[in-house]
Amino acid sequence: MLAIHRLEESRKRLSGKAIDEFLASHTFPLVEGPSVTFVFRGEADNVLLQHFIYGLPTSRPFRRIKGTDLWYLVLEVPGESRFEYKLNLVHGNAHQWIRDPLNPLNARDPFGANSVATTAGYERPDWTYFDPEARTGSFEERSLKSKALGRRQSFQVYLPARFRKSRRYPLLVCHDGDDYVNYASLGLVLDNLIHRLEVAPMVVALVSSPRRLVEYAADPGHASFVAEELVPYLEKELPLDRGIEARGLMGASFGGVASLSTAWRYPGRFGRLLLQSGSFAFTDIGHHKRGPAFDPVVEFVNAFRNSPGKPSEKVFVSCGTYESLIYENRSLVPLLQNTGMEVRYSEARDGHNWENWRDRLRQGLSWLFPGPLWMVYE
Repeated sequence: MLAIHRLEESRKRLSGKAIDEFLASHTFPLVEGPSVTFVFRGEADNVLLQHFIYGLPTSRPFRRIKGTDLWYLVLEVPGESRFEYKLNLVHGNAHQWIRDPLNPLNARDPFGANSVATTAGYERPDWTYFDPEARTGSFEERSLKSKALGRRQSFQVYLPARFRKSRRYPLLVCHDGDDYVNYASLGLVLDNLIHRLEVAPMVVALVSSPRRLVEYAADPGHASFVAEELVPYLEKELPLDRGIEARGLMGASFGGVASLSTAWRYPGRFGRLLLQSGSFAFTDIGHHKRGPAFDPVVEFVNAFRNSPGKPSEKVFVSCGTYESLIYENRSLVPLLQNTGMEVRYSEARDGHNWENWRDRLRQGLSWLFPGPLWMVYE
């Protein structure tokens, strides 16, 4: 029997002391086999779980234990899962979304923070934590006057520890670079994986866009900026390897679309692609239902499916099984494979969020840009 059910059946009317003891003796949410029990204590007309697991109703009501201010909800979730959620407290017509007061585990994103639940088998990778033995790379602020974008575009450049002008480095252009650093710990991950010799020392151009949903939606102007302005500028400024195998693009969500579409428009320029939860919406017949921001994306993906060419040499694709985009990403893989490109695909029981993308970075980067460890032992 689940712990919350034992508590509920222990006596007809629970005392405040019994509830206090129960809360103090457990961590929340409670994970017991495939069951995840969410608990809230407080006054409300209703309590709802607002989770981010595609395929389940997004709003699930809690049950209140009679005569108390203790609420609970039991959700069946497979092992090795990680998902984010909030609680929705209802008072009359008012709704208040909050993080779970009983759960200290949170994840940040550009819109704030969510509570995080995990089930047995999921562990945050050790290479995502600070390693005092790993030397720290540096970040430089730079900008470039872009004709393609019609403005001066700022960006950051990550230089690996022990950077030397006498060496040659691969270049990876990272879309939503600031968010990758702030919410997916990209700088720390690069430091750790380079230190462990799993990823080659590399230069990473971290780009962001003030018009993201336009410029990342397969916009030819953005592709021109990356291929014809940003990369040539960096080649003049930094000691970069000039081989196609040393040029990469990466991004998540719309950033995945920007990466693939740029490589497609400029074949032979970028030999490595890392695409995470790409917003690769398409239609076989009729109109899509994802909103007007996806119109140019659908147009591009439909054109790509009709004539993919060979935009790159190696492509790593990852997606969460709890995402609405899982079908589109699964459908993309055989299409990529049929072009003759080397393709690796990874799924995890997680959603459309930065920590899911963080957790896949070792797998993707070490395959696309292997360090000495993988080059010897793989």
